[in-house]
Amino acid sequence: MLRAVIDPGVLVSALLTRAGSPAQLYTRWVAGEFELVACPQLLGELDSVLRRPKFRRYATLEEVDRYVAVLWGGASMAPDPAPSPGLTRDPADDYLLALAKEAQVDCLVTGDADLASLVDPSPPVCSPAVFLSQLGPGQ
Repeated sequence: MLRAVIDPGVLVSALLTRAGSPAQLYTRWVAGEFELVACPQLLGELDSVLRRPKFRRYATLEEVDRYVAVLWGGASMAPDPAPSPGLTRDPADDYLLALAKEAQVDCLVTGDADLASLVDPSPPVCSPAVFLSQLGPGQ
């Protein structure tokens, strides 16, 4: 089974748009088609972003609570990675790549241009659409 770290931005899109590749990824994870690896920092960032007032027209706070609780309950939790400055152009993204490396996942799934532009990262960085294609047809 493939294992992945999913960038909080992709997880935000999965809840707010409910269509497209991020939402399909969430649905396929819930169906048990891949293992999602997360850490407290990642889920804390997700929760904080989703609580911003600008997102209330897309999801209520109750929906946010349920969504984040599902992720906390179902993801394979890893400890927050040790600080690893300089892994990416954006220091706020360094923990994602460090988490993906430490957890030895198959892919870091993101829509972030800074992460996507890394040259030969380990593990590989891919878009939600590319990761979906790696999963193959849904069950």
